[in-house]
Amino acid sequence: MGASVTSSDNSGGGKRRKRRSKRARPMSEINVTPFVDVMLVLLIIFMVAAPLLTVGVPVELPETAAEALPETEEEPLTVTLTADARILIQTTEVDPTGLIPQLQAVAAERNSDRIFLRADGEIPYESVMQVMGALNAGGFRNIGLVTDTGGPRLDGTLADTGN
Repeated sequence: MGASVTSSDNSGGGKRRKRRSKRARPMSEINVTPFVDVMLVLLIIFMVAAPLLTVGVPVELPETAAEALPETEEEPLTVTLTADARILIQTTEVDPTGLIPQLQAVAAERNSDRIFLRADGEIPYESVMQVMGALNAGGFRNIGLVTDTGGPRLDGTLADTGN
């Protein structure tokens, strides 16, 4: 039924091997493997580094039903009041007596008067208000209080579940 063609070559395989020329031809294909490797390494680095960019002072924030403030173009300045009554600007601890002069120096360098106050839920209200007064005296009039979302509303229901 089918016809077959036999080769009269003595090469045995039926195909002739081409001899390589003395000059190497340029490769016309792009090797993307190194590019993909570099991109995967960068992706992993950014995935690990992104959570570390937040303020790293552990504070038990109170939960409220308030929504988040809109983002700004300048990195937000954060003052933290910890459970053991330490005051930190970003991650640097500050003496309470030197808080106002330090805030004035920072305010002179910034374009915005916005500042975020993070206070542990166990801190007395009076202490939080004293720090807010210092923030105001230091030149920051736009104070945002940082809380965790999902807390109770005034009517006793939870914000996330709607109970």
